[in-house]
Amino acid sequence: MSDEVTIFDRILAGEIPANKVYENEHILAFHDVAPQAPVHVLVIPKHKLVSFSDLADAPAEVVSQLFQGASQVAHQLGLAENGYRVVINTGHEGGQTVNYIHLHILAGRPLQWPPG
Repeated sequence: MSDEVTIFDRILAGEIPANKVYENEHILAFHDVAPQAPVHVLVIPKHKLVSFSDLADAPAEVVSQLFQGASQVAHQLGLAENGYRVVINTGHEGGQTVNYIHLHILAGRPLQWPPG
């Protein structure tokens, strides 16, 4: 875990507002301020991890809550019928811009492959 205070730490602390989609004791989901698709929601755990690489040593409950929460958010938004993509960027070359693990839920238009 990093001591760096990220924008997601500040959102969780209530210092920065977020357009919340879903929240429980384990995760927070909110609309991305710079959406890359008509639907672009970020899902973050309340237990701070820097990246996907940290999941190997994370408590199993944190990992399951993150992925179950993302699935619940997608269902809540009605995305299953037309489809959606869940993306986790890891590290600089993987496109990670915030040192706090987060899942992107992207939907609302056909998504191309390969992604980048």
